[in-house]
Amino acid sequence: MLMRMMNTGEADLLAALHDGLSDQPLWSRFLGLLQGAAGAATASLIVRPKEGPAVHFHAGDSLPLALQEYFTRDDDAARLLREGRVYAWDELTAADQGVPTLATLEGFGFRHLRTLRLTDANDAHAWLTIAGPRDMGAASAALLSRLGPHLKIALNNLAALERERRRASISSEMIGRLNFGWLTIDARCRIIDQSANVQDILRRTALLRHGRYDRLTFASAAIDRDVAALAKAFAQNPHIRPRAFRLCQDPWMDMFVTAIPDRQPSGASRAVAMLYLSGDRWSRDDRCEQLIDLFGLLPSEARLAWAMAQGRSIAEAAHDLGLTTETARNYSKKIYAKTGAGGQADLVRIIFTSVLAII
Repeated sequence: MLMRMMNTGEADLLAALHDGLSDQPLWSRFLGLLQGAAGAATASLIVRPKEGPAVHFHAGDSLPLALQEYFTRDDDAARLLREGRVYAWDELTAADQGVPTLATLEGFGFRHLRTLRLTDANDAHAWLTIAGPRDMGAASAALLSRLGPHLKIALNNLAALERERRRASISSEMIGRLNFGWLTIDARCRIIDQSANVQDILRRTALLRHGRYDRLTFASAAIDRDVAALAKAFAQNPHIRPRAFRLCQDPWMDMFVTAIPDRQPSGASRAVAMLYLSGDRWSRDDRCEQLIDLFGLLPSEARLAWAMAQGRSIAEAAHDLGLTTETARNYSKKIYAKTGAGGQADLVRIIFTSVLAII
């Protein structure tokens, strides 16, 4: 048994353990090597996070369900196993009467077992277990013990990775809610790269689309020509003035086209221009309904408030909405009172720092 472990090499086991976050399933190569090194029928890793269901990874046979449930039950089973110590089957049964019987395990071909419990920085519990029909000896227990500190590092890395994934997912969702995205194009307006949420923006609008041969095309023929000319110009001279475009008024969508910053002369990337897209996924009527819900405005007040938030003066907003200037001024006083604004500039600040800015 010891010969197999030496042939496998602990260095290979450690490398597979630390590389295991890129495996699918996680740690599949590590568990396969551990199973072979120990001569076990199974090598199993069960991780029970502080919240949420437990996850079971294994090479070879799966641990009996009764044993999985013992490791992951919500009572004091975890605390009965000292962290970092390797337990044999008879030691488990001596410590806790709730352990499945040997007869239960023998029915699955498992008569001998070694298990090690660890916790990570997020207080998740993990059990690394080898089991089989034959006694795996003290060498296997010693191997598990030596692997313990490295497994703890790997589990902490997994916790950190999951935390960063959650943060990235939240950040991506927030950017998506802001309806902001970017694309890069080459001199022929072909899309080279784009932010993750651009496909969602393209699905929601007919203003621009991913056309044939990856070309970015616009519903407006004039904008299409202007962007094509800009892309060609940026290819020749990246220092020319960028341009902004209003793609739509309701719901509004703007675009800013500029040269790729710090473009390398080696030509490693074909992209010559970057397009920033920003807009509102909601129509004016939708926004007015949201203002009604948020500030208790009347429909007529909400329409005026939204027009003023777009930078229209009271007189301009009154003309757009078919109101007299005097009526609009009366409405504005009620709007300021209900929103707590001290004037139009303050109204804009209140509206665009409210939850409306991220929905």
